[in-house]
Amino acid sequence: MNEEVIISEGNPIMSMVMFLLFAALAVIPFWKLWSRTGHSGFWGLLALIPLVNVVALWILAFKRWPMDRGE
Repeated sequence: MNEEVIISEGNPIMSMVMFLLFAALAVIPFWKLWSRTGHSGFWGLLALIPLVNVVALWILAFKRWPMDRGE
C-alpha cells in the first residue's frame, strides 16, 4: 500500500493562536489551584504535559489544603 502523509497547509499564525488559547485555558485553572494550596503557580505548567496533568490533578484532589489545616 502507498501511504501518504497529509500535511496541513493552514495559516501557521492561526495555529499558534489556537495553541496559545488552548494552553491558557489549560494552565490558568491549574495555576490558581496550585496557588490556593500554597505552592508556586508555576506548577500549573504541568497541565501542558500529557499524563502528568492527570497525576497533578490527583495530587491536588487529595492534598491537604490550607483551609483544611485551619489557616
